[in-house]
Amino acid sequence: MGRAEEDATLHAFVEGRRSALFRSAYLLCGDRDEADDLVQTTLVKVVLGGRRHLRLDNIEAYARKTLINTFIASRRRFWRREYAYAEIPDQARVPEADRETGLLVREALARLTPRQRAVVVLRYWEDMTVSATAELLDMRENTVKSHAARGLAALRAEVREELV
Repeated sequence: MGRAEEDATLHAFVEGRRSALFRSAYLLCGDRDEADDLVQTTLVKVVLGGRRHLRLDNIEAYARKTLINTFIASRRRFWRREYAYAEIPDQARVPEADRETGLLVREALARLTPRQRAVVVLRYWEDMTVSATAELLDMRENTVKSHAARGLAALRAEVREELV
């Protein structure tokens, strides 16, 4: 595959998968601006990595793994540049109950540990299998199951507590 073909493949990937990566990033971060930054950083790494590795076997898996690793690494920092204090919706109006439930779930998701959040998003939003999630996160399958169980239990407890 020549350089022009690689560039065309990378360009098509960026155009086609940016919004899907953004949705996953938003669920991980809980903030639109931070999710946008996460996607931009991920795509830069994917493009540079794609050019470095002359073969683009599974660019989707590479991008997803890069997104998750970049997110987890950002949570290890002792400080962060910005703090989100409010959420301004940029979407069509939805019924009040659905909006409130969505906000509750996103707030509860934000309180999970970064690894639990990554597992929950990959397993239940991206609909990945336990083995695929384990491979992507470099974890054992039992660790993925344990993070998923604990994450879901924490989400249920917080959402149930707020809805009662």
